[in-house]
Amino acid sequence: MLIGAVFGAVFVFVNASSPLNSVLATVLQVAASVALAFIVIMWFTAGKRLRTGAAASAREPGGSFYGRGYLLIVAAEAILLFGGIAVLRALGRPEETNVAWISLVVGLHFVALAPVWKEPSILIPGVVLTVLGVVGLVMTFTSAIAWVPIVSGVASGVTLLSGSLAYSRRALTSLNPTN
Repeated sequence: MLIGAVFGAVFVFVNASSPLNSVLATVLQVAASVALAFIVIMWFTAGKRLRTGAAASAREPGGSFYGRGYLLIVAAEAILLFGGIAVLRALGRPEETNVAWISLVVGLHFVALAPVWKEPSILIPGVVLTVLGVVGLVMTFTSAIAWVPIVSGVASGVTLLSGSLAYSRRALTSLNPTN
C-alpha cells in the first residue's frame, strides 16, 4: 500500500506537465501529495493500532509476502524495466515511450502478484496500469505522443494512489474494534 502510494505520487509528480495546463498540473501534484499524506497517516495509525493490540485478528496476506514468488516477480520486473528501456533507446524510440513501458511492466507485476499474494483486489490496478501502458505505447506511434505521459504516467499514478487509498481505508476499518 505504502510503496504503491509513493510510486503513484512519483508518477503524478514527474508526468503532470505540458501539454497539461500548468494550473491543472499543479492541482494534480497537490492532490497526489495530499493523497500520499493521508495514506502515510493511515499507515502509521494502523501500525499504532496493531502495536496497542486493538486488532488482534488483523488480516494477513494469503501467501508468503516476500517469498520466492514475490522475489521472482520483482526480479523479472527489474529486468523488464531496465532491459526494456535500454531496448527502446537502442531502437530510437521517443522518450515518451519509457513511461508507457514502465506503466505496462508495473501493471503486469501487479497482475502476477495477485495469485502469489492471494489478493485479487490488486488485479484492478494491475489491469488498469497494463491497459494504460499499452495505450501509451500505441500513442507513441501517433501525433498524440505528447499526451503519453498524461495517459500512461499521470493516470497510472492516480490509479495507484486511488487503489492505495481504498486499500488503506479498508485495512484501517478492519482494524477498528467497533466494526
